Amino acid sequence: MINLENLTTERRNETTFGLDEMSVAQAVYLMNQEDHKVPDAVADQLPQIEKVIEATIAAFKKGGRLIYMGAGTSGRLGVLDAAECVPTFGVEPEMVVGLIAGGEQAMTVAVEGAEDDAELGAQDLKDLHLTENDMVIGIAASGRTPYVIGGLDYARSIGAATGTIACNKGAVISQHAEMPIEVDCGPEFLTGSTRLKSGTAQKLILNMISTISMIGIGKVYNNLMVDVKPTNEKLVERSKRIIMQATEADYETAARYFEEAEQNVKLAIVMILTDSTKDEAAEKLVQADGFVKKAI
Repeated sequence: MINLENLTTERRNETTFGLDEMSVAQAVYLMNQEDHKVPDAVADQLPQIEKVIEATIAAFKKGGRLIYMGAGTSGRLGVLDAAECVPTFGVEPEMVVGLIAGGEQAMTVAVEGAEDDAELGAQDLKDLHLTENDMVIGIAASGRTPYVIGGLDYARSIGAATGTIACNKGAVISQHAEMPIEVDCGPEFLTGSTRLKSGTAQKLILNMISTISMIGIGKVYNNLMVDVKPTNEKLVERSKRIIMQATEADYETAARYFEEAEQNVKLAIVMILTDSTKDEAAEKLVQADGFVKKAI
């Protein structure tokens, strides 16, 4: 029998007793009040989040990957953050990976028993050919998911860096990773529904990890996403605007260099700022390890 009694995420929230009798206005107000508690709870863990980000940057610089793993909402949030890294930072899909217990079908339909299978967590990492250069982050609101624990134990056994994101203090998964993050947002608005405050907290932390890690390897110039992939009309126009903002060029100039650089925003920026040909700018970026600021 699993004892959930001591988990904050499973406790009843006294402020929402009688929820089924509240007006919509009352429920909306109370839910918003509960959501206000999330950023402060995340702020309490900033030193731990910093350690995880530094380890992720180190993994990337060694040619390693960032791998999220979780079940249910936690797994879905990891998959979402991994997927968003591709268009935002122009990385290959293999660089940031989201694993969810039960595989792709679990994104929309619960896969019975998958989250309780520790061996499945280890096997999913083996199937990815995990190496000691990779960073594995286990995500579990409850902080006790066997699938995540199995993956973390395997990752540590081969020397990969490990971190966790749990929404309970003293989480079990924290004992299975080098860099645990434990964020306590208090009981949920709807008892046990960890897709609410816990999910919001996890999303905020994942935003920090992926975004700031990408900044650490040169995917950002100033506060501009210079490695964005222009995969649709909106992103093509955004790419030209980024070039304009980075170089103070007019629209026509930005558009021309964008095409000359074969729609590589970062390359176009260096071409303009250093008055270089495409090949010369490309070499400058290689020498600067991909950092625009070092290349100009």
